Amino acid sequence: MQLAREDRTGRPWQQLLPGLALTAAATALSWMLASAVSWVSPLTAAVVLGVLVGNVPVPASVRPGLRWATRVLLRVGVVLLGVQLAVGQVLHLGAATLVVVVVAVVVTYVGTVAFGRLLGVSRGLSVLVATGFSICGASAIMAVEGVVDRDDEDVATSVAMVTVFGAAAMALLPSLAAMLGWAPAEYGRIAGGSVHEVAQVVAAASPVGTAAVAVAVVVKLSRVVLLAPLVALLSQTRRIRARSGERPPVLPWFVTGFLLAMLVRSTGLLPAAALAGAQQVTTVLMAGSLFALGTSMRLAALARTGPKALVLGAASTALITGVTIAGVLVTA
Repeated sequence: MQLAREDRTGRPWQQLLPGLALTAAATALSWMLASAVSWVSPLTAAVVLGVLVGNVPVPASVRPGLRWATRVLLRVGVVLLGVQLAVGQVLHLGAATLVVVVVAVVVTYVGTVAFGRLLGVSRGLSVLVATGFSICGASAIMAVEGVVDRDDEDVATSVAMVTVFGAAAMALLPSLAAMLGWAPAEYGRIAGGSVHEVAQVVAAASPVGTAAVAVAVVVKLSRVVLLAPLVALLSQTRRIRARSGERPPVLPWFVTGFLLAMLVRSTGLLPAAALAGAQQVTTVLMAGSLFALGTSMRLAALARTGPKALVLGAASTALITGVTIAGVLVTA
């Protein structure tokens, strides 16, 4: 990609400052918007702001910093994402729950890509939606966007779909739980195994109580662990397909960092304040990266892809929700 080549030309930091300043201001604004509107995450607000800014005239001086922020902030954020999960937390869920999580992720990913092909959606968009819906929303989308062939519009559309269908799940799942009489722990496994974003999982589980939230978050983060092997697989596939030029590494450095961060968390040496701080920094970095990415997207291109993307998102949501509910009820 041209962006990757430009980022390695030794551009002076002074040229990055205007774009980085704009990114910092937009990230702060996205955080304020998310605080004011409970169902909007900073990541969603950031990408919306980015798309809006990208569709009005902006000085050319901000472009280098925006390109840098898109790549670097994202990858550091993915590394810190590993600090949120310890190996012991995953194992404590039990074999049955872990099997349900793995099956739901694999079935959703494969099924979404296959359905995208039937719809005539680009492979890049299908892979991004499949990854985001099966694993961890916008964070997963941003983690794999660098190892798949995609357009910037595909990334924005995928993140938008995460927002739309995650919000729907937050509204509908608690009502379904009340109707069917699911126990808090049972509902926590369902919410954590099917809802897209971590923040959306918390919102969906909260009406059922703190017990449901505790289980839901751990189940959700166990899906995040599957991000590493998926990125490695996609990277290796792209490596095999490459016929010339630079090949991507078998395991990108930021995924290795994610796994190492998870191992550090598992030692139990990190204090609670450090863990809370890492979570906040992760959100800030991801929001900054999404804003910068959003500035390169055009609303006309998003509108062209929208209808098919909505159908794909609905199918993917139904798939992961159905498989998770069936798996949890069978193994209860």
